[in-house]
Amino acid sequence: RLASTKTSTAKYKKLIASTSADGRMRGCLQFRGATRTGRYAGRLMQLQNLPRPTLPQYVIDAGIEAIKGGWAEYLAEPGELMSSCLRSCIMATPGKHLVVADLSNIEGRMLAWLAGEEWKLKAFRDFDAGHGPDLYKATYGRTFGIRPEDVTKHQRQIGKVMELALGYQGGVGAFLTFASAYSIDLDELAKHVRENISFSYWGQAEGSYEWYKEKKLTHGLKRETFIACEAVKLAWRDAHPAIQKFWADADKAAVSALKGVPAKAGKVWFSKNGSWLRMKLPSGRFICYPGARLEDGGVGTGTFSYMGINQYSRKWERIRTYSGKCVENATQAAAADILLGAMDSIEKAGFEIVFSVHDEFITEADLSKDNTELERLMSTPPSWAPDLPLAAAGFTSLRYRKD
Repeated sequence: RLASTKTSTAKYKKLIASTSADGRMRGCLQFRGATRTGRYAGRLMQLQNLPRPTLPQYVIDAGIEAIKGGWAEYLAEPGELMSSCLRSCIMATPGKHLVVADLSNIEGRMLAWLAGEEWKLKAFRDFDAGHGPDLYKATYGRTFGIRPEDVTKHQRQIGKVMELALGYQGGVGAFLTFASAYSIDLDELAKHVRENISFSYWGQAEGSYEWYKEKKLTHGLKRETFIACEAVKLAWRDAHPAIQKFWADADKAAVSALKGVPAKAGKVWFSKNGSWLRMKLPSGRFICYPGARLEDGGVGTGTFSYMGINQYSRKWERIRTYSGKCVENATQAAAADILLGAMDSIEKAGFEIVFSVHDEFITEADLSKDNTELERLMSTPPSWAPDLPLAAAGFTSLRYRKD
């Protein structure tokens, strides 16, 4: 019964309803639909939110024929199979194939570039050149004080969660969210951290536990587990001094702009225009916060609020924000500018863009075209960021899939 109630399989109804008579789906992406960052937003079938396949690709390939033939239940649990096959419904027209590529760790690269985290930018360049460590290994190694080449596969996964969770001033709560998404057992992690992290970080985290407990901010974690996550946060922040400074500078710049004095943080500028707080990106585009005003006097916190659509209630109301969120907005918006800026050259090269998913382009092209050329076009830095290290990876296929 639980298997039959998967929400992902309901997407098939949307897919059918969204398909025109010629077999094409239309209206599934809204330009600048993400109002804060200017990214595309999913509509109708929600291509930006397709479930991650739980079955290997060879089972999915066989499963497509099994579903068509009516014998899917002999191959796999039908609900799980239907969910894993969703991407495969998108396929190239006869005589062509899909050429797909996505920007590698674009948010991590963009955040480091905006903040000026030079060791990390060098690590990206070395990795792209083929003589540097994987960035998740580099982050884990720098945080825990070991050589990147000594980082294990399990430790690399911890490094990935750290990168995703902590870059925007996130704490234990953010770490908990991403650890769950990547199936990391936090209780096991606590034992690992206790044995490997510097005692100074563990001691700081242990000293602050009672304060977090009193404020009900321990997220229901065991004492040892919470202390481990807090210690990881402290270690990651110490390993990223420029990003920490970027958060603080964004705080100060927003407060200064709301008081009438434009100010810079990293590579972005804050200014006020009427009742709007504006953040100018390196591309020249602005992110706007309408009706912005300081909260709590702005003393020491830099917290401000603005009018916008609450992502939970979907109502137009006053929203409080903070510097980490502004940095996230700037990073994701600048990453979107990279992606959208490449569209013209991609289409001129003979790749017809079908749709995009976050930092990935799905294009349709002649069989003579391969992903190497698409990767090159996507990883060419724009004129406004000539020193930004970019890389892309992709594949060709008759059907869309998760690489």
